[in-house]
Amino acid sequence: MNEMLDFVKAMSSPDRLRIIGLLSQASATRTEIAARLKLSVKDSLTHLGFLEFIGVVTQADGVYTLNNDKLAVLAKEKLAETRPSYTPPETLDEKSKKILKAHLNADGSIKQIPSPPKLQVILNYLAEFFEFNKNYTEKEVNTILRRFNEDTAGLRRDLVDAGMLARESDGSRYWRVKEGDK
Repeated sequence: MNEMLDFVKAMSSPDRLRIIGLLSQASATRTEIAARLKLSVKDSLTHLGFLEFIGVVTQADGVYTLNNDKLAVLAKEKLAETRPSYTPPETLDEKSKKILKAHLNADGSIKQIPSPPKLQVILNYLAEFFEFNKNYTEKEVNTILRRFNEDTAGLRRDLVDAGMLARESDGSRYWRVKEGDK
């Protein structure tokens, strides 16, 4: 992750990009780089030091050279990375795993609430975040559900309708229902 941040930091600076562009044409000293890009010697040294730190630039006898291979590898690795995705528990059946992967973001939040019967898999997933033998207020239920989706009222109602959560008729208390107690 730190390497990714360093790469993004390096590529987000216009001066560093100008240095990379200049060095892509020919090697140069710090003084030459500063003069050609109209940078102070101090700024050029700071930028070159950072680029050298992440391996994009090498320096030998005061002459800086672009490390094209390292730059290409970093760009390929960092910019072509696949986005992380949610990984369901191995104990689930393949159909449930597929539904969770399709409907959950990498952080486990819900991308899109599916319609039945796929909704049941999402509700089973959400129910796991409620403890048995614990009472919850409506506000506490909403706080837990908000971590997954903004539609707390809809998800709360779906969990109650599915018999996974029970509630007092006035909504003052919610609790998780055990499988055999439905």
